[in-house]
Amino acid sequence: MRKFNIRKVLDGLTAVSAVASASSAAQQQQAGNRETEIQETLQSEHFQLCKTVRHGFPYQPSALAFDPVQKILAIGTQTGALRLFGRPGVECYCQHDSGAAVIQLQFLINEGALVSALADDTLHLWNLRQKRPAILHSLKFNRERITFCHLPFQSKWLYVGTERGNIHIVNVESFTLSGYVIMWNKAIELSSKTHPGPIVHISDNPMDEGKLLIGFESGTVVLWDLKSKKADYRYTHDEAIHSVAWHHEGKQFICSHSDGTLTIWNVKSPTKPFQTITPHGKQLKDGKKPEPCKPILKVEYKTTRSGEPFIILSGGLSYDTVGRRPCLTVMHGKSTAVLEMDYSIVDFLTLCETPYPNDFQEPYAVVVLLEKDLVLIDLAQNGYPIFENPYPLTIHESPVTCCEYFADCPVDLIPALYSVGARQKRQGYSKKEWPISGGNWGLITQSYPEIIITGHADGSIKFWDASAITLQVLYKLKTAKVFEKSRNKDDRPNTDIVDEDPYAIQIISWCPESRMLCIAGVSAHVIIYRFSKQEVTTEVIPMLEVRLLYEINDVETPDGEQVPPSSTPGTGSNPQSIVPQSHPSTSSSSSDGLRDNVPCLKVKNSPLKQSPGYQIELVIQLVWVSGEPPQQITSLAVNSAYGLVVFGNCNGIAMVDYLQKTVLLNLGTIELYGSNDPYRREPRSPRKTRQPSGGLCDINEGTVVPEDRCKSPTSDVKDNSFSRSRSSSVTSIDKESREAISALHFCETFTRKADTSPSPCLWVGTTLGTVLVIVLNLPPGGEQRLLQPVIVSPSGTILRLKGAILRMAFLDTTGSLVPPAHEPWREHNVPEDKDEKEKTKKRRPVSVSPSSSQEISENQYAVICSEKQAKVISLPSQNCIYKQNITETSFVLRGDIVSLNNSICLACFCANGHIMTFSLPSLRPLLDVYYLPLTNMRIARTFCFTNNGQALYLVSPTEIQRLTYSQETCENLQEMLGELFTPVETPEAPNRGFFKGLFGGGAQSLDREELFGESASGKASRSLAQHIPGPGGIEGVKGAASGVVGELARARLALDERGQKLGELEEKTAAMLYSADSFSKHAHEMMLKYKDKKWYQF
Repeated sequence: MRKFNIRKVLDGLTAVSAVASASSAAQQQQAGNRETEIQETLQSEHFQLCKTVRHGFPYQPSALAFDPVQKILAIGTQTGALRLFGRPGVECYCQHDSGAAVIQLQFLINEGALVSALADDTLHLWNLRQKRPAILHSLKFNRERITFCHLPFQSKWLYVGTERGNIHIVNVESFTLSGYVIMWNKAIELSSKTHPGPIVHISDNPMDEGKLLIGFESGTVVLWDLKSKKADYRYTHDEAIHSVAWHHEGKQFICSHSDGTLTIWNVKSPTKPFQTITPHGKQLKDGKKPEPCKPILKVEYKTTRSGEPFIILSGGLSYDTVGRRPCLTVMHGKSTAVLEMDYSIVDFLTLCETPYPNDFQEPYAVVVLLEKDLVLIDLAQNGYPIFENPYPLTIHESPVTCCEYFADCPVDLIPALYSVGARQKRQGYSKKEWPISGGNWGLITQSYPEIIITGHADGSIKFWDASAITLQVLYKLKTAKVFEKSRNKDDRPNTDIVDEDPYAIQIISWCPESRMLCIAGVSAHVIIYRFSKQEVTTEVIPMLEVRLLYEINDVETPDGEQVPPSSTPGTGSNPQSIVPQSHPSTSSSSSDGLRDNVPCLKVKNSPLKQSPGYQIELVIQLVWVSGEPPQQITSLAVNSAYGLVVFGNCNGIAMVDYLQKTVLLNLGTIELYGSNDPYRREPRSPRKTRQPSGGLCDINEGTVVPEDRCKSPTSDVKDNSFSRSRSSSVTSIDKESREAISALHFCETFTRKADTSPSPCLWVGTTLGTVLVIVLNLPPGGEQRLLQPVIVSPSGTILRLKGAILRMAFLDTTGSLVPPAHEPWREHNVPEDKDEKEKTKKRRPVSVSPSSSQEISENQYAVICSEKQAKVISLPSQNCIYKQNITETSFVLRGDIVSLNNSICLACFCANGHIMTFSLPSLRPLLDVYYLPLTNMRIARTFCFTNNGQALYLVSPTEIQRLTYSQETCENLQEMLGELFTPVETPEAPNRGFFKGLFGGGAQSLDREELFGESASGKASRSLAQHIPGPGGIEGVKGAASGVVGELARARLALDERGQKLGELEEKTAAMLYSADSFSKHAHEMMLKYKDKKWYQF
């Protein structure tokens, strides 16, 4: 296969990156041939960018449809997205290019096609017979606004109602308009002086296709005879109509109105309704009309063979039910069930056994589309229980504040998380199988486990199984349950530093091998968790409070916790270590009345029962210092082999030994430098008077200066000019200039130039582009680890880059990644009965580097990525051997060192929308594609790369978008995607019986071709609507067939950077052409089949 050079192919490359690559080449030349022994296998042809799948609840849903034969559900949204759901694991996302809201969806039942009507007055025909559905035809109405569509079962003629009250008819095969039009003034009484309003309903009489029921918003309903082109009956009511539904026998229909009433009409009695019902109205005495209620937005009327019909409706509650949740009402015989919903109802559909409107409907479930949820109700069971939803639609249960993605994790992780998560499942669901069961799964070509972790605003953390482009929740952890909750807003502690969501998760640090989990929350708190399969009750929650202060001039802290820069080897064991305590400090204010030594949240002091799963090892909280609130944590790292956790913010850095529950290090950022500080820093100005008047000791919440409060991480800031500071809490000028800790990495490497062997250490990156190294002196394993202190001391090593440090990693002499040391997971709550030797052996950390030769001086390489550039530094010599300026005009939001095709690379996502990858160690540019302009903070907060060419971000508040930068995955994607359309026999039409047919009691068919075809009705006005061939039609079928190309175009990617194999493309194109062709033939055959049959053959 011919190889394409990515830099020649991609038009997304900027001049800036061309300059960058030139500078990189010069740098490499300068470094000489020293590194020739490292063979780099990754080339530009290994990379290609495309979206894979979208998970989660469709954001801002607006329309719903169901194919009762294929058993496929479609949801349209206000942003023009289309989501299709089949059996669990079969999902599809498509997008209308215009981005206009979807107002209605109509399946061509069992045809593998769908019609969408949009708010910009366009109709689109989607072909669902391919893995990536594509538009075959579009029709744009120029003079009239579309309000309602109706496509009768097994018909190719679509009725389109408009705002002007007219009905046009579209041939769905050719997507052209018929000359047959039903004008509003012909439909209503000629004596009527007012316009009847927009069309809100169209349907044909179930027993006579020649009679069309038309509902106008004002309250008029017309039964139109299509053949004679005149109204048979007109039904007038003085209340506005929202929806209309037929009884299957075609003798009655029901209307829902704006005053909360339902009117049932006999077809042949147009003068007054046969019955008026106010489902939620209070029946007044003296025979007066019930009080008006809220509008009934939709009603459905479904019959059963063996009992009373179902009347199902949304809305209609009385006006005095203030604060009541939205309801779906199910009326069945004399019983009325009111089902409360968590969110407002967008639409609902009743799922029935038959697709034929003229048969007993036999409803078995109701699918309710809510603003933020999808609910299925079982109509066949008493109490109408809901079905357990198998789709991953609860990503947004609480807003997502951060996420991490791990591909190629240990294989036993998913089963372990699933087993503890299975106990969390709710009870009381319907016993039946999920009824949306269409489509087929794709082939699983990826066998490695993938896990996504989402952190949420309420302090919860969810673990998801994301293997093989599916998503399923495994386990949910509630971190807030360790804290005392305030019952109302007035009861809240006055130490809060955020206006809302005090438990929101900001950073997740997880070691998949040891299963140690560490989180940092928005209230400057850190919690360390261990994984256990045993239930435990913790009598006293282990807790530490840390005073992290920002002072340039030497300040004596009350606790003496500050470690002097010239730390001696005995620093770690000095008395500063705080004893674990189960309650916050009692000294809540210092002598001058300022809040001091208090944490933001109060840890529970009662015993805590911890279920199997993640259990609290230690809670660490930063405290207020002399009226200054603690600053939010900006970076976090945990290491299971060392038993250490470290975190930093714009004040400094703290390291904690979570095994001994002691603080090992607590330094202001400046103190990390010692005497090597390269910056001239002004001493901090004296504090401006902030004592409250009257000398009160108890300061209420109102005295906190606004600059000290920060926005909750759930607030989406739509701002393109991002603050240069990395800290999410930094707002004032004073804090803006501070140097925050932005990256932390535990490793076993060379700490100083003179080192001859690697040793455990911590690499610290700051927002000013500095990297500092802290040496860790660990006691032996086993019992000694718990008795002897860990000694930490700055090494004096300082490295510098442009821009805030984002990520660090280490390579061995062969160029392989050296992962941080870790301890294998073991059950902590079960005492070990083996001898001490075995125990020590088990506790020994896993070997960290594949290379064992220590004689070579150039033993390791540090890879450091900042907002602006990447450097590869040879260790222990600390020479920069490769350098790449990633961006001049923008900045990198996320950088990850990831493995791909048995090699490694650096992947970056820039604020200007570019995704780039670089080889390691030489930092050659391999991919640069303009993918997504950064429009809000949500993308910046959630974008992450992982191994094997996978990446993701939160594309909307409710949805995760996954993408791949691996050419191999792009190539296999077509096979991995599920199929929506599966060949299914259409059920037989209901048996009419000989005599019923003979004497005219059965369904009357209509030759619509004869009425609506060009020969009978002529051509429609050309200016009325314009036909647009779709990319999924015959013309654009090649792009839709390859799947990737169509998707890339929609994502505004530069272009497909890899040449497709021509043979494959031709095969796929041929298959697609055949699919499109067979669809149109099938529809035509259907019409002929019914056209030529005699009445007794039906």
